[in-house]
Amino acid sequence: MKRSMTKFSFLLFGLLFLLAACGSDTESTNDTASTGSSSEPATEEAKTFKIGTTQIVEHPSLDAATEGFKAAIADAGIKAEYIDKTANGDNSANMTIAQQLVSENVDLIFANSTPSAQAAKGATSDIPVIFTSVTDAVGAELIASMEAPGANVTGTIDLHPDTITNTIAYLKDLGAKNIGMVYNAGEQNSVAQIAQVKEAATAQGLTIVEAAVSTSAEVKQASESLLGKVDAFYIITDNTVVSALESVIDVANANKLPLIVGELDSVARGGLAAYGFEYYDIGYEAGQMAAKILLEGVAPADIPSAYPANLKLVINKATAELLGLEIKPEWNAEVQ
Repeated sequence: MKRSMTKFSFLLFGLLFLLAACGSDTESTNDTASTGSSSEPATEEAKTFKIGTTQIVEHPSLDAATEGFKAAIADAGIKAEYIDKTANGDNSANMTIAQQLVSENVDLIFANSTPSAQAAKGATSDIPVIFTSVTDAVGAELIASMEAPGANVTGTIDLHPDTITNTIAYLKDLGAKNIGMVYNAGEQNSVAQIAQVKEAATAQGLTIVEAAVSTSAEVKQASESLLGKVDAFYIITDNTVVSALESVIDVANANKLPLIVGELDSVARGGLAAYGFEYYDIGYEAGQMAAKILLEGVAPADIPSAYPANLKLVINKATAELLGLEIKPEWNAEVQ
């Protein structure tokens, strides 16, 4: 009996030892898994990019372009801290702004207008510069060509090759023969457009009558100086004149003269019509270029500059009624 009890004790001890060993193995496996999880690298927080924006002046079209740019940056999932600067129509302030943005060591500069883009390019050859609202980027020496911009600058153009020819054809259809144009001769944008308008007008047998200004305060007087000489106004995308567009609208409407504008946004302000595109859209497309640079490391030199898409004729119904103008179905216009 005693021998049987001894044998049973050994068996019981062996069973308890085996159970203890199994428990020890299970605990060790859980520890390894926990350690492995904790040793995994924590998810890196997305970088916040510092973006400087510079704009020659505030007016609805340029403001819409900036809004579109920032929307594209947000849609790309980019966290951005903006340093926003406006030159308030003072060309000399552009270089100061550009130098400030460079000293802030921004990751990218968004330059809205030709003078702003020229100043940004002059201030840095390292920081990427994305422009918009520029009419003649090659003539302004911002880029080498539309297809291969070169250097650290690229962006979107605010003049489609068909815009001016279609606008001149529309003015001829309205019965205009002498077209008044008010512009700032100091804006490269304007000089380039005036040359194109003259060429298109000559081809259609129309005459351009010019009045140059240097500040927005001169716009009303310059418009009035054309009365009696013209039977329509055509205001291109000139930042100085567009910032004071209401002066031209008042002169045109008071004298029952059609006023064709260069931006769709200016139709809502009282212009009769525009053959163009949304500035929000070209700003958005510029933002998509910036996203490629910030997220994918693509060089600006490898991103072709782009013309606006989605051209359309927009007519202001209230202004047309004021002028006693019939909106013809064949114009295929969008009426506001």
